[in-house]
Amino acid sequence: MQTLNRLLYGPTAEEKIRAWQAKLRAEQRQLDREMRQLDTATKKAQTTVKQLATKGDVKSARILAREVVRSNKQKDRLSVSKARLGSINTQLVQQMAMAKVTGSLQKSAEIMKLSNQLIKLPQISQTMREMSMEMTKAGILEEMMDDTLAVEDDEELEEEADAEVDKVLYDLTNGKLGQAGTVENQIPAAEETVDDAETERVMEQYRQQLSGLLS
Repeated sequence: MQTLNRLLYGPTAEEKIRAWQAKLRAEQRQLDREMRQLDTATKKAQTTVKQLATKGDVKSARILAREVVRSNKQKDRLSVSKARLGSINTQLVQQMAMAKVTGSLQKSAEIMKLSNQLIKLPQISQTMREMSMEMTKAGILEEMMDDTLAVEDDEELEEEADAEVDKVLYDLTNGKLGQAGTVENQIPAAEETVDDAETERVMEQYRQQLSGLLS
């Protein structure tokens, strides 16, 4: 009988919710992986910033420090998004409890708001669009997501205030770099024992790695 009902009417409300919860957990795990990758790449970049500062290569140190700032902001954004996925899950738990009483799913302004926020994150945008379509059909959302919603890009990350970059430099070099107005002359050029081409290669490698994770 249960199989026949599923064929005639599709998944039950409880089955739909459990399927959505599984998708949410999968996306949370993916965000966790990305945050770990960012941590690894950022730590390597921080080490290179310190090496560049020791050599007196302030310009290169600042370039890479900017990538560290972008990485930190991206980690914050991923962390917030993971929390929002968890909030949707909490709302679905409440929906399941309500469905057991009423036999149907209810419209949720909170899930709508969270979904609209999450759809802007490129890493999970497609999943959230698909889930929103399913939730709309199930009666949880009033309408489809607006395709004209602007997707967050890296423009803000690309235009970080110099003060933030200076703070990273200051922290990583124990105050030797990063103080406003004195950055260019804070460390005299040391006798370079490390090949400049090799340093540039390593720096570019970390920049590309970070940029790949931030895209």
